Amino acid sequence: MLVLVNLKTYPCDPVAVATAAREVNETTPARIAVAPQTAHIERVAETGVETWAQHVDPIEYGSNTGHTLAETAAEAGAVGTLLNHSERRLRLADIDGALEAARRVDLETIVCANNPAQIGAAAALGPDAVAVEPPELIGTGTPVSQADPDIVEDAVDAATAADEGVSVLCGAGISTGEDAVAARELGSEGVLLASGVAKADDPKAALESLVDPL
Repeated sequence: MLVLVNLKTYPCDPVAVATAAREVNETTPARIAVAPQTAHIERVAETGVETWAQHVDPIEYGSNTGHTLAETAAEAGAVGTLLNHSERRLRLADIDGALEAARRVDLETIVCANNPAQIGAAAALGPDAVAVEPPELIGTGTPVSQADPDIVEDAVDAATAADEGVSVLCGAGISTGEDAVAARELGSEGVLLASGVAKADDPKAALESLVDPL
């Protein structure tokens, strides 16, 4: 089960969180990864933890000031990228273009979406995985797997109908091991979380409590 920790732009030490994630990853069958800010990708990757970009743009080399190039993220050490997070929404055509950019450099891809209908549309574009994240639950500590489990199950159905090869992950409000287990029981193959680890006084302990029940 993938556990992807999104550091967003929280005022945490990305290297300390990454080191904690790498250490916990060595003790669990879960697959733990960290998505730092673009400027921190190289430092985080150097810890040995699986490192993801928070976003890449649908661009190639050229005149693209202020954008994130997939090649640059990969060269810095990223092995995957999130796309279309609720805090970085894209038009469908741009998602498609960003997926193509990620494929150029073999970045694994997770496309986030708000609801099952959007999950189906995202899965039809052929990412490696999709993640259902109702925006109203992000950062609340109330997991979608408890607030509205039907959304997770319907998202799995929508993704399967669009492309059986696309995995479904669960995000928004995930913070405990019980949340992760509930998401798995609903058909999710991984979880996205952020504040539960990035804002924790002891990120290692927070991750251990999350993965132990798995």
